[in-house]
Amino acid sequence: MQIPPIKHALGLCALCAALLMAGCNTQPPMEGPPPADRSFQAFWSKRVTGYITAADGTELRYSVLLPKGAGKFPVLIRYSGYDSGSIGGSAYLADNETFSVAMDKDLVERGYAVMGVQARGTGCSQGTFDFLGPQYGTDGRSAVEFAAQQSWSNGSVGMFGWSWAGMSQLMTATERPKGLKAIAPGMILGDPRSDSWAPGGVPNQEFTTTWHWFVDMRWDAVKASAETEKDKRCLAQVEANKAKVVSSSLMYNLIRHPLRDEWTKQREPRNRANEVQVPVLSMQSWQDEAVLAREGYYQERLDPKLLWMVQSSGGHNLYESEHFRKEKLYPFLDHFVKGEQNGFESTKRLEIWQETVADVREGRHQPNETANPGWTIERDHYPLAVKPVSFALSEDGELIEGGQGSGKPDAYLYPIPGPDVNTYLKDNAWGWQHPLWKQGSLAYTSAPFERDFLSYGTASADIWLSTFLAPDTDVQVTITEVRPDDKEVFVQRGWLRMSNRKLDESKSTELRPWLVDEPDAIQPMLPNVPALGRVEIPPFSHPFRKGSKLRIWIDAPSRTGGYGFAYYSLQSRNSVYHDAQHPSRLVLGELTGVTAPQALPACDTLLKQPCRHNPLSAFSRPL
Repeated sequence: MQIPPIKHALGLCALCAALLMAGCNTQPPMEGPPPADRSFQAFWSKRVTGYITAADGTELRYSVLLPKGAGKFPVLIRYSGYDSGSIGGSAYLADNETFSVAMDKDLVERGYAVMGVQARGTGCSQGTFDFLGPQYGTDGRSAVEFAAQQSWSNGSVGMFGWSWAGMSQLMTATERPKGLKAIAPGMILGDPRSDSWAPGGVPNQEFTTTWHWFVDMRWDAVKASAETEKDKRCLAQVEANKAKVVSSSLMYNLIRHPLRDEWTKQREPRNRANEVQVPVLSMQSWQDEAVLAREGYYQERLDPKLLWMVQSSGGHNLYESEHFRKEKLYPFLDHFVKGEQNGFESTKRLEIWQETVADVREGRHQPNETANPGWTIERDHYPLAVKPVSFALSEDGELIEGGQGSGKPDAYLYPIPGPDVNTYLKDNAWGWQHPLWKQGSLAYTSAPFERDFLSYGTASADIWLSTFLAPDTDVQVTITEVRPDDKEVFVQRGWLRMSNRKLDESKSTELRPWLVDEPDAIQPMLPNVPALGRVEIPPFSHPFRKGSKLRIWIDAPSRTGGYGFAYYSLQSRNSVYHDAQHPSRLVLGELTGVTAPQALPACDTLLKQPCRHNPLSAFSRPL
C-alpha cells in the first residue's frame, strides 16, 4: 500500500522544522580513559629491550620481562601498535598501559618471559603505519622466530592479548612461524569493514577518529617511558611516526576507500584463518563496544580440533577477567606453551557465559577483572546447531511468534537516531534519546513468552521498507527484552544501508544474511517501492524467561559503544510493510535443552546490557 504523496511531503516539512528545533546530539568531548588507580613495582628479574629486524629490514622495537630464576623460559608475545614495545618502562609501572600489567605480572610469576613487540610505523618502531596490512603477519613471524632463538628463550613461543594484540595473533599464526605453539586472541576484527568500518554498509567514522586519538595517547606513553630512559632514538622515532601517520591513517584511508575494494580485502584476517596450525583459545564479547561480536566469524574457518572458545555478554576488555584468566587462559598457555600435562586438552571446547556481572563496577580495570558469569553453558564443539524461530511484524506493533503479519504499513520520520547505548561517555547505560523518538522510530513487541526462550548466535531482521523520494536510507534494529517488572533490557543491535542490501545467496542463511557488499551490487531505493532489507544482528546469547517479551526497535543509527555513524542524511518518511506480500520478520536462533535460573537478574547488573523503564509502558516516565 502506498501513502498519498501530500501526506509524505507534510511529514517531511514537519521533520525539517522539528530537527531544527531539536538541534544536534551535542555531547561533551571525550576526556580519555579513566586515570590509573594503581601502580606497580618491577616484578621481573631483568628487562631486555632492543629491535627486531623484519624481513624487509625494518626494525621493530621490543621489550622483554624475564622471570626470576636461572635457565631458559617459554615466551609469550603481545604484539600491537599501541605501547607494547615499551612494557616495563616508567609509564607501564604507573599503569599508563593499554592492556593489563596485572596479567603480565601473573604470567611472569608463572615462569614466562613476557615480550612486547611494537608494530611497524608505531611507537619507536621504524616503517610506515599500515593497519592490518600484509606485512603485519610477516612482521609477527619475524618476532616469533626471533624470540624462539634468544638466549633467554627455550624456543617455545605463544601469543596472547585482545583487540589489536588479538588481530596480530591470527595474522602471525597464518604465517606459521617456527616456534609458535599456541595463540589466545580475544575481541578482534576478522572482517574490519563489516565488523567496524561500515557494518551493514553504514559508515562508522566516529570510531576511527577517536581510535586514532587513543593511539596518539598510547604513543605519548611510549614517549614518557623513553624520556625517563633518555632513549633518544625512540623519542625521535615517535615524533617521526606522529608526523607521518596522518597520510596512512584509517581516517584517511577509509575516506579513500568508502566501499569494499582490494585495499579492504587485503586487511581481512579471517580470510586465511584456515591456515592456522596451532591451538587457539578465542574470547568473544557479545556487546563489544570496539569491534562488535561478529569478528568476521573467523572461528568457523579454523580447524575445530584446534579451537577452544569462551563467549560472554559484556565488553571489549573482558579478557582481563580473573575468572577467564585463571580458569581458561593460564591453563591453556601452561599446557600448549609451557608443556604442562594439566588436562586442558580434555576440557569442553565451548563455554558460554550467561548474564555476566562484575563484583566491582567502578575503576579502570576492576569491572572487567571482577567479571564472572551468572551461569554457564558448556559444549564439546563449535559452532552450535540452533532452531530458527520466526517472529512476524504485524499491525498495532505486534511481534507474532510463528505467525503472519497483517495490516497497513507503519511510517516513521527519518533520520531521527535511536537511543545511544554503552557509549564511552555513559557506559553500561542507555544514553541520549532524541526528543522526537516517538515520531522517528517503530517498535514491535511480542506477547509474553510461555516458556523460557534462550536465543543464541546471529539473528536476521528481514524488513520490507520503502522511502519517500530518498534513494537510500540507513536502518538500525535494536533487540530488547521487556521484563515482567516493566523494565527494558538492551540485548543487541544491527545496521543496514538499504542500497547495500543485495545478498550473497550462496552464503546467506535464515539466521545470517551475507551481503555482497561490492560497488557493483549497490541497489538504490525507488520512491515508495518496498524493498526487502535483511539486517544482520551480530551474535549474542540471551535468556528470555517465561513472562518476558521480545521487542525490536527500528530507527536511524545511533551511538553504540564507540561506534558513531555517518548515516544517510536525506530526510524521508520511511514505511515498514508487514502484509502477506511483504512478510517482515525477526528470526532468532533458539538453543534448546538449556535450563536457565528462574530468578531475573537485578536490573542494571548485567555488563553492557543496561536496563531502563519501559518507554512504551502505560505508566512510562519521561526519557
